[in-house]
Amino acid sequence: MAKTATKTKETAKKNSKKNEKALVIVESPAKSKTIKKILGDNYTIEASFGHIRDFPKNVLGFDVANNFEPSFVVIPEKKKVVDKLNEIAKKCAKVYLASDPDREGEAIAWHVRQVLNIDDDKIQRIEFNEITPKAVKHAVENPREIDLDRVKAQQTRQILDRLVGYKISPVLWEKLRNNHLSAGRVQSVALRMICEREDEIDAFVPVEYWTVSAELEKEKVTFEAELQKCNDKKIEIKNEEEATKIVEYLNKKTTEFIVDKISQRETTRKPQPPFITSTLQREASSKLGYGVAKTMQIAQKLYEGVELGSDGAVGLITYMRTDSVRISDDAQVAAKDFIINNYGEKYYPKEPNNYVKAGKKNVQDAHEAIRPSYPERTPQSLKQHLTSEQYRLYKLIWDRFMSSQMQYATIANTSIDIKAGDYIFKSGTSSVVFDGFLKLYSDDEEDVKKSIPEMKKGDNLKRKNVIPKQHFTQPPPRYSEASLVKALEEHGIGRPSTYAPIITKIQSKGYVEKVEKALAPTLLGRTVSKQLVEHFKNVMDYEFTAGMEAKLDDIAEKKATWNKVLKDFYEPFVQIVSDAKQNMERISIESDIVCPNCGKKMVVRTSRFGSQFLGCSGYPECKTMMPLNAKQEDVSEPEVCEEKCEKCGSDMIFKVGPYGKYMECTNSDCKNRKRVVISTGVKCPKCNEGEIIQRKSKYGKIFYGCNKYPDCDFVLWNEPTGDVCPECNSLLVKKVLKKGTFLECSSKTCKYSKEIDENV
Repeated sequence: MAKTATKTKETAKKNSKKNEKALVIVESPAKSKTIKKILGDNYTIEASFGHIRDFPKNVLGFDVANNFEPSFVVIPEKKKVVDKLNEIAKKCAKVYLASDPDREGEAIAWHVRQVLNIDDDKIQRIEFNEITPKAVKHAVENPREIDLDRVKAQQTRQILDRLVGYKISPVLWEKLRNNHLSAGRVQSVALRMICEREDEIDAFVPVEYWTVSAELEKEKVTFEAELQKCNDKKIEIKNEEEATKIVEYLNKKTTEFIVDKISQRETTRKPQPPFITSTLQREASSKLGYGVAKTMQIAQKLYEGVELGSDGAVGLITYMRTDSVRISDDAQVAAKDFIINNYGEKYYPKEPNNYVKAGKKNVQDAHEAIRPSYPERTPQSLKQHLTSEQYRLYKLIWDRFMSSQMQYATIANTSIDIKAGDYIFKSGTSSVVFDGFLKLYSDDEEDVKKSIPEMKKGDNLKRKNVIPKQHFTQPPPRYSEASLVKALEEHGIGRPSTYAPIITKIQSKGYVEKVEKALAPTLLGRTVSKQLVEHFKNVMDYEFTAGMEAKLDDIAEKKATWNKVLKDFYEPFVQIVSDAKQNMERISIESDIVCPNCGKKMVVRTSRFGSQFLGCSGYPECKTMMPLNAKQEDVSEPEVCEEKCEKCGSDMIFKVGPYGKYMECTNSDCKNRKRVVISTGVKCPKCNEGEIIQRKSKYGKIFYGCNKYPDCDFVLWNEPTGDVCPECNSLLVKKVLKKGTFLECSSKTCKYSKEIDENV
């Protein structure tokens, strides 16, 4: 009887433990459904909604004299969240802190632990790189303590950023007379990069050069060859006179074009590694046209989970903030099975492709590359459940990962030297012998060059035309969001989690603006950067900033002490700030534009809402205002409108204000104003009554919409031409891309596209 009673008690104890609830605290509520489905009813999933504590507002938030000891407070908006977490935690046997698997996530977990009023032995940290049943359950079965070294590394980053912002920004406010300015440890270095590139572009002097190509024919097949050498030396044609002499020589009847040499060789092309944060951002920009912030927003949703019909919420990709190209064994096996079953054994290499370089330090704490959580879930199989943007990004990630595991491609290259008197022309072609990974993915739009006819040495080719072309060397391009991320990465500045916030910050502050998808510094941005570089050299130095990132990594790896790193930075830094306060002159940010009303210089001003505009330096006597990007020719002479004032019949003139061009009545007693409507002259296809006009979104982006709005909501993001698509009769729009200007169909379901030459 006693034994039976003991067994009954043990069984009851075990059953009660099984039924005890556990609380899992994640960062984002979007993950809750996905994780709840995996862990079941014995687990309550709640979110901290990101950071739960921060430094107090308007103070440094740490004691410099006491080894930089920080003081954190609960963010006011999160007090209800803290109360709710405490209420649930007290009723649960275990609390698992499941914030993201990086240093910021580790710090969030530590902050949550600090606000929970329960015993420490009930709280444990778990992390998973993907939200799959195997990964989540493995994390719960293998909890750990919070890694305080990673927390200290993140805390040190916060303190450094706070120091730079709180010490330098007030100097800018005073000296540049603008209390909306800010400086940042990394954002200011990114701004410097953009400004220095603009300086290079401004200083660039184009150099003329010419090329000569020959249009040749064999067996009625026409192809082009480029002039390369003269008397076996590389040729450089500097001007039209030199080009003309060469063309005259080549056009002589006695000049024959003879095949002199044919070279053939096979090369292999390796697939690219799976994505890390920076490469995903760059490829999404070039292939999909997505900005850095947009890419990360879509990726976040794919990671946290998407509703897949009867399957419920499913996390589709691994964690998207990483600089590791490592792939788990399970993912590699799943990819192998898929490739062999769907493409055949020849498409899988003898040994799995490995992209982790021996001895390479992985500075971000995330575990793997960005890859599909379930390689067997093809993009096409999920298309009906995803938005268009989610589908395109998921396909990009899936294709890149799967191709990274595939066999090399084999390319046959043929190069032909063609002799024409003293000159050598070159032509060539490439063809795919074995497509390998190219079956799925290519980052080169010119993998296969145009074919040329079969030739043998000694063949005499028919000359159809000799074409000279004038060229000028081009300045370096402005940074795009993607190329700026690449530059930051190459310099070792910032980390995967910081790229998007950096780029967003410098644009929101008015330091940088988008010009044809490129990042151009504003007058304000160039002035701020110039002052920072001149007076805060160390803080703005690329190597110094990259070195500080390395020290943060050392803290996380127990190779450096966090408060010593801060002390080493702080002492020379406060001296630099003190010197800047004394030596930096008070300046107004003058533009090149002269006020059309009083003749004084226009200067950059900031509204009480933080937006930038040009205002007359003679304010308050002269209240003239215009947009930040205004040009002198737009404002020098008031232009009389054809349209008369509808209120008094007087003449209207064009003027420029802080929001752009507008019309104003010349009658001082009337003061009627009216915005300028730029019409495309194209009839609205939706209501058949209105006309499509140029409009501007609240974020300043130009788009085109019906002038009958809000009765008609027809909109286009590109300018309509007035012509209709030959395939579906929808409106054609003009789209300007890096590779040229195209006529495209405005219908999302039609793929019609045609390149046009705007010079014709």
